[in-house]
Amino acid sequence: MSEVSIPHDRQSGGLGAIRVWLLCVAALIVLMIVVGGATRLTDSGLSITEWKPIHGVVPPLNAAEWEEEFAKYRQIPEYQLINKGMSLSEFKEIFWWEWGHRFLGRFIGVAFFVPMVWFWARGQVPGWLKPRLVVLLALGGLQGAVGWWMVASGLVDRVDVSQYRLATHLTLACVILAAIVWTAESLRIRAREKLDPLPGGLRTAARVGVALVLLQIFLGGLVAGLDAGFAYNTWPLMDGALVPAGLLFQDPWWINAFENTLTVQFDHRVVAYLLLAFVVFQWWLVNRRAPGSAASRRVTVLASLVVLQAAIGIVTLVTVVPLELGLLHQFMAAVVLWSAIAHARWTSAETDAAAASGLVAPR
Repeated sequence: MSEVSIPHDRQSGGLGAIRVWLLCVAALIVLMIVVGGATRLTDSGLSITEWKPIHGVVPPLNAAEWEEEFAKYRQIPEYQLINKGMSLSEFKEIFWWEWGHRFLGRFIGVAFFVPMVWFWARGQVPGWLKPRLVVLLALGGLQGAVGWWMVASGLVDRVDVSQYRLATHLTLACVILAAIVWTAESLRIRAREKLDPLPGGLRTAARVGVALVLLQIFLGGLVAGLDAGFAYNTWPLMDGALVPAGLLFQDPWWINAFENTLTVQFDHRVVAYLLLAFVVFQWWLVNRRAPGSAASRRVTVLASLVVLQAAIGIVTLVTVVPLELGLLHQFMAAVVLWSAIAHARWTSAETDAAAASGLVAPR
């Protein structure tokens, strides 16, 4: 396939370090997503009952401080209704998961802010990138606030966090991950002088794929928030049928999509089938319209990852969500999103370059 020239960023030679930094932050966010899954699966998320963005980085250091922290936990409904009689050593097990999750969040903030200031002060950040970095920093701060908003929902009248807030927290983390990967790939594209031309319709397909991945992740957050993965652990049938009864028994009907365990898991299954079918269709479309291209190789990787993720999801379900498989499933969701975003970013650049050159009509 012939290549077309693209405008070359004069600063591209100095942007490689910024791209590596952003990819490292993205990898930390993937780790954060996995640790967040562990706090959920181990029921650790409510073990720290206060939000101390600065002081909270220091864990209990002596017996008195541990007793003080445990006393706070004993005041919330989760302890009184579920974990009453828990020992201090058992409390420490769930405490460290949540403390590690919060510490990692703080570390990511520092890992983003300090290098950003360094690159900015040295004049290595081009003008187009500056507002993006500021927005990413603001989104990181918002994510911390959303995390506490989620935890706060389980401290008074509930024994767990709101599934709405958990799904929002997870989805926002994935949106931040997507934005960072998109920006990092933009830096790589600007360092290239030529790209394979692609028909414009492939850009739309790539972006629809990203939207479906994000929707599926949001639904996965609802499944986690309702512990819906611990019920209906058969496949392909669900409660003895392909379309089980009782999907819409709550009133109003739409609330079933958020609060009915059966419906939430069913929706997660259906969107998984839809995503798998769409990615296979996308693979066919790219290989029909641009065989042998870089896009063909990217979409092959993406389709393979989605197939693997579907298989992991099925095994996780039928084995009733063991910790290791649950975390692997959450990790793979982030990997699929990363692949989908990278593919969409490069496809956008390749279709834009082709249209600008006149080789391919824009669509």
